[in-house]
Amino acid sequence: MLTNIKYRISLLVAMAVCLASLMVACKKSKGLTDDPYAGGKQVLGITFISKTTDPDIVTAGTTLNLQVNGLMKYKDNFKLYVNEIEAEVLNYTDSTIQFKVPLVASTGSVWITSQGQSFFGPIVKIGGKVSVDAAFKIVNGASAVGGSGGTTVYDAEKLPTGLFWLGGSFSSFEQKGTTALPNGGIVQVDADGAYSTSGINFGKGAVGGSRTIYSINRISTGSQNGKFIVAGSFTAYNSTRSNRQTLNNITRLNANGSLDTIKTADKDALGNSLVPIVNPKPEQTWKNGDTVAAFNAGVDGAVRKTFVFGEQIYIVGNFQNFKRIYYPNSTYDEKVYDITRMRQMVRVNADGSMDSTFHYNKTTRQSAIGGNGAIIDATMQSDGKLILVGSFSTFNGVAANRIVRLNLDGSVDPTFSAGSGADGDIYSIRYNATTDKIVISGNFSTYNGKASSGVALLNANGSVVTTFNGSLITGGIATFAGQLNNGKIIVAGSFNRYGDYLRQGFMILDTNGQLAVGYNNTGGFQGRVYDMIETGVSNGSQVVLVGDIYRFNSILPHNVLRLIIAN
Repeated sequence: MLTNIKYRISLLVAMAVCLASLMVACKKSKGLTDDPYAGGKQVLGITFISKTTDPDIVTAGTTLNLQVNGLMKYKDNFKLYVNEIEAEVLNYTDSTIQFKVPLVASTGSVWITSQGQSFFGPIVKIGGKVSVDAAFKIVNGASAVGGSGGTTVYDAEKLPTGLFWLGGSFSSFEQKGTTALPNGGIVQVDADGAYSTSGINFGKGAVGGSRTIYSINRISTGSQNGKFIVAGSFTAYNSTRSNRQTLNNITRLNANGSLDTIKTADKDALGNSLVPIVNPKPEQTWKNGDTVAAFNAGVDGAVRKTFVFGEQIYIVGNFQNFKRIYYPNSTYDEKVYDITRMRQMVRVNADGSMDSTFHYNKTTRQSAIGGNGAIIDATMQSDGKLILVGSFSTFNGVAANRIVRLNLDGSVDPTFSAGSGADGDIYSIRYNATTDKIVISGNFSTYNGKASSGVALLNANGSVVTTFNGSLITGGIATFAGQLNNGKIIVAGSFNRYGDYLRQGFMILDTNGQLAVGYNNTGGFQGRVYDMIETGVSNGSQVVLVGDIYRFNSILPHNVLRLIIAN
């Protein structure tokens, strides 16, 4: 009985404590509903009324007027910026502000800051010597059918007619590709960027592999004049049939974009030439002949670059073996390959047969060892010598820090004056035959002992141009650099500052490495450039840029962009 009484008393006490706690909690909860934001900052009453500027395009250093309400309450306690550059305020009222556009400003938003708060106004378009070409007709650019797959444009080849062929990983361009008939990493546009099928029929383009074309080269001399070498990562061209997956990342196209095949008098029902082959099943008479690619060459990995030199083709990538179909033992359904170990490079003749005088040891019957790291980019000089860049530190057993030039037999050229090379990876290299200069960019801080914040200008022999003294790149890296024929250098990447100046991923430098006056009026850039083609026009150049280009100034280029650059 006593135990029960004690238990009941304890229970009543516990219930009373819980009830009291709940009452306190309720009171506290009720108090929170009074003003949960008490003590927060009051929003300042500053508002931009102007949605645009007048004029639409202004010159750096000139005076601009905008309508803004609510400034007088914060007299002498605010600042105005044009794309992160502070501007000098000349005059203001409670409804207007007058300021001078900074001399180093580039296209971007104007905003006012006061008491830790920011108020954004219209885009200020800075006029200068660089502008997006409004006449360029690309609207939707490169995309993927069904929204799945790559969209990058890796290469552009300009034809003598003024048309362009573009290569990449896209399956649709200007929304023309479909599931049944994709653009397959290759497309033609006219001189002003409009989608064009004039005189060409690519069919389904690159098929298999990653369905990517990294390199397009037009052959301009010799027996194959007017045809094209296309290379990348694919196993077929314009065919999804399993027994047609016989290409190995490179092939040759006719001038009309069709696969270049061996021509014979024997034709199938579609008019395709047939070459006699082994047929283990004679009753299947349609397998007595096969349509055969005229360029019989391939490799077992992706091809990053190709170069045409006379009647021969350089193939550069990160592959291990060269492959060539041995037709005497091949059938309609199964192909037999001759395989030769050729690391990273091979040179072939017009029919695709391997040139054993380049990068090949006849004693060991394989190539030299090549680089101990990846080849990321390459260029060819006018004498046929290749310059390779990437992440390697030796090439063919010789010290070569991220850059090397090769003789015509594939051996390391000791006359190339790279010295200690770069102390970090090199992502791009461009040689300009007009200026006879080389530009490299990447994630390095020195080149041959000279400070180089990711960009270096070199002489044709690999030595540093000593008068080029760049500023520090911060906030990211330079992934592309190329020199224009007037000597100016285009640099693109993920950086946001060059020295003390705001440059959001894009800038143009003089040959001394400083920002070119009048050429840095453009605003933000997002993406990566892989190729650049310059065409001279009156008083300047048209420059086509391709890559993963998501934004330039306030436009969305969809990976292809054309700029007008004045002299």
